[in-house]
Amino acid sequence: MTTRSLNCVIQEIVVYQHHPPMNSFLHRLITGLGSMTRRCGALLAVFLLPLAMLVNPSAAYGANWDTDTLTVPQNAQGATALLTEAEVKSGRATFNQSCGSCHASGITKTNHNVGLDPETLALATPPRNSIESLVDYLNDPTSYDGEYSIADLHPSLRSSDIFPKMRDLSDDDLRLIAGYILVAPKIQGDSWGGGKIYF
Repeated sequence: MTTRSLNCVIQEIVVYQHHPPMNSFLHRLITGLGSMTRRCGALLAVFLLPLAMLVNPSAAYGANWDTDTLTVPQNAQGATALLTEAEVKSGRATFNQSCGSCHASGITKTNHNVGLDPETLALATPPRNSIESLVDYLNDPTSYDGEYSIADLHPSLRSSDIFPKMRDLSDDDLRLIAGYILVAPKIQGDSWGGGKIYF
């Protein structure tokens, strides 16, 4: 007897041995499993899509790589720099590896009042809204009002003996990190540096 015919015999026994309420229960159970699988598949898709965007956000924001997005201030005098998509992606990877534990999505976990959003960077003293000023900060960080050094508290090249992640970063790495910090709000919008309301 083949497996298929054995299944048919078992189904006939189940159908004929139980009175109608049990038959309707078994029928609902068997058909319900199919619809439950479809519902679970839909729920799984709803939850996996945002997860996929977190793992690979460039897939969701790929259409935004235009000249305006990739152009950022080079210095306080008004010069601009046009970054390439590869530079921004490299800057993002370096940022996530070296800075992401405290500055995920542009927030500052140790001080939620000071994020990496454009407005906060522009209001710092001196302003930190250009590549050169951010590189300067990553070399020797100062307090938000510019009054004193915080190199012992914030990772920097000056304090690379305390913060080992900074030891392997070159000036070009710092430039790429700064470029990414300035491009990210153009791609991610208000969620970059937005703080707790976006988490």
